[in-house]
Amino acid sequence: MAFLFSNRSSKTFKPKKNIPEGSHQYELLKHAEATLGSGNLRQAVMLPEGEDLNEWIAVNTVDFFNQINMLYGTITEFCTETSCSVMSAGPRYEYHWADGTNIKKPIKCSAPKYIDYLMTWVQDQLDDETLFPSKIGVPFPKNFMSVAKTILKRLFRVYAHIYHQHFDSVMQLQEEAHLNTSFKHFIFSCRSEFNLIDRRELAPLQDLIEKLGSKDR
Repeated sequence: MAFLFSNRSSKTFKPKKNIPEGSHQYELLKHAEATLGSGNLRQAVMLPEGEDLNEWIAVNTVDFFNQINMLYGTITEFCTETSCSVMSAGPRYEYHWADGTNIKKPIKCSAPKYIDYLMTWVQDQLDDETLFPSKIGVPFPKNFMSVAKTILKRLFRVYAHIYHQHFDSVMQLQEEAHLNTSFKHFIFSCRSEFNLIDRRELAPLQDLIEKLGSKDR
């Protein structure tokens, strides 16, 4: 949620994705923000009673895109073609980009290029009314959950890159509390509550995930 971030974080990497005011999804977003404000993240990610699961996942997916957009926006000057010539999360994990449409065969590229491809691709999915309908009464497509899972799996890689390659810069900017809260919110929603990301995908940050989970018990 935007209120998690300081004024310094107002710079975004891509334009923020807004949920139309007055829509039911906007009301859900306000509900999520109010619950998050209580400080109970586990409660904040739960599906509100009587609400549609697809719509709740859609609202949260847009929100996580905006959060990661802001977080990465704060460290773009440190994530360059030179400093991050490959998209990695520590020495054991490297990501190659493919979207199945424009780039069908995975390509090795720098982290800034990969994240640009990734965030542009996510933006295109979120703007597609057939995938993420914003109007009341328009049904979600049958493949919605599959698309959402792919988006969230890929957004996780930006968190993993920031933690492994840029955490010193995050600390220097005094943004570590915001990063940790955002990531904890993401994990509680995408893994603990709804199981939207395969455990193997989370391996680059498994130790941190376990630490965040144990602190909350």
